[in-house]
Amino acid sequence: MEKEMAGKRIAAITRTTKETDISLTLNLDGTGQAEVSTGIGFFDHMLDGFARHGLFDLKVTVKGDLEVDTHHTVEDTGIVLGNAIRQAVGDKAGIVRYGSRILPMDEALILCALDLCGRPYLVYGLNPDREKIGDLETETVREFFYAVSYGAGMNLHLKQLDGSNSHHIIEGAFKAFAKALDEACRRDERIAGVLSTKGSL
Repeated sequence: MEKEMAGKRIAAITRTTKETDISLTLNLDGTGQAEVSTGIGFFDHMLDGFARHGLFDLKVTVKGDLEVDTHHTVEDTGIVLGNAIRQAVGDKAGIVRYGSRILPMDEALILCALDLCGRPYLVYGLNPDREKIGDLETETVREFFYAVSYGAGMNLHLKQLDGSNSHHIIEGAFKAFAKALDEACRRDERIAGVLSTKGSL
């Protein structure tokens, strides 16, 4: 089920498969409030940071097959979040469209740049050197951002410019993504229609 709430940049989505059961609500014009429960502590922490630093309101409840591993839970949450971004941003009239941020977190320095162009693409350059942080397999972070980029129709670049601590690298990426997305979603009164020579995104 998907719905866009009239007059507001809010999307609420539920998605149920044999592997996951997800309910997510995203408000692009929020204040950074988050209620997150995925069953994966570190992933909850990342999504909470995404909401807080992007000033999005985010509610997420996930029941996944964690007895297998974290892959399906993380990937499917990315699919739903990407779809929610696409739904909430609507026809993209008046938005800046592009966003970028170079974000420091202690020794880590992360670049995120994105374009809400409708054409999904991920360039991923994070290199955490641990297999797991808490219960989260770090290789699933790429799958999350891949799913977000395709669900949202977003060109997304994430690059690690510096860093040695895997926790800092991944957390920096989620925060940089939040700041870049917030910038891309901002409205600019100078923009008539959508910011594209084609007339649509």
